[in-house]
Amino acid sequence: MRMAAEFQGAKRDEDRVPWVDTAKGLCIVLVVMMHATLGVGEQMGGEGFMHWVVAFARPFRMPDFFLVSGLFLSRVIDRDWRAYADRRVVHFLYFYLLWLVIQSLVKYGQVSGGSPAGFVAHLAFALIEPFGTLWFVYLLAVFSVATKLLRKVPAPVLFGVAAALQIGSVHTGWTLVDEFCGRWVYFLAGYLLAPRIFELAAAAVRAPRLALGALLLWAVANGVFALTPSGLDGYPMLANLPVLSLALGAVGAVAVVTLSALLTETRAADPLRYCGRHSIAIYLAFFLPMAATRAALIKTGIVTDIGLVSMIVTATAVVAPLAFERIVRGTPLFFLFRRPALFHIAPARRPMLQPAE
Repeated sequence: MRMAAEFQGAKRDEDRVPWVDTAKGLCIVLVVMMHATLGVGEQMGGEGFMHWVVAFARPFRMPDFFLVSGLFLSRVIDRDWRAYADRRVVHFLYFYLLWLVIQSLVKYGQVSGGSPAGFVAHLAFALIEPFGTLWFVYLLAVFSVATKLLRKVPAPVLFGVAAALQIGSVHTGWTLVDEFCGRWVYFLAGYLLAPRIFELAAAAVRAPRLALGALLLWAVANGVFALTPSGLDGYPMLANLPVLSLALGAVGAVAVVTLSALLTETRAADPLRYCGRHSIAIYLAFFLPMAATRAALIKTGIVTDIGLVSMIVTATAVVAPLAFERIVRGTPLFFLFRRPALFHIAPARRPMLQPAE
């Protein structure tokens, strides 16, 4: 009964389910950590302790993010195309296009070749080849369209096709194609298995000791597969192997759901939950404070340990966008993180300004 009530409450207001926000927060921190740590390692020519954390999280980091992103799709998927597209397609494309321009302006010299024509060509190409870290937002819109178009297909068939695409390890060199094939199965799982996922979260809270024991076993197994070289070309770690990669992604997503449900019963989840409520705001804006902090630390040499530099850069890249979003809220710059009514193609059902989250 508690699970059913929670799931129904989630369908009324997806932003108010505490453990979902916690899971989103955990995922976005792991994503920022990956970019920050790998960037620091490349610039400093080595690896630190944070590289081990990044490697451990690799099998489940993005799978869980996409699974959580699909959890509430059933709430809107049966609406007419105009209303659905406004909520699940135009919404994400607005932020993709807006931040494509912002990020491209910051990197003008790199992406344009120094000419306005080159800049325009870059923007045009980014319409079919997602730019930089923004690929996740782009893919959410694509997944939403594909899933609605195919929603009448039996679930086992959809899962089978999506799983085959993931197992196939498609590598065309095109981000849209490769990431679609590699990630859609997790988005589908969030959509089609939402009631079961909410049951899992409720069960974890009812039996915390059992849940913690299962998490410990998972952590050991995930660590072994994620940190052990496979010895095969194209598959650096065991976790990269076909089939095993899919299994680890699925089990890892379940583990994050379980951990998030347990954490949300404590005050320790408060920072993660706040990050989760503003996860896309962090995703959109973390690149600039990340790059600036990394450059400043490396240039000054105040901190020389790669792991510590990675940790500082990660923390700054998470906190700075949250502070910036709070500062611009209610100002003329609100449009950076909230979609104005002008950019709706259907009447907004609740707020006239739709948040990025």
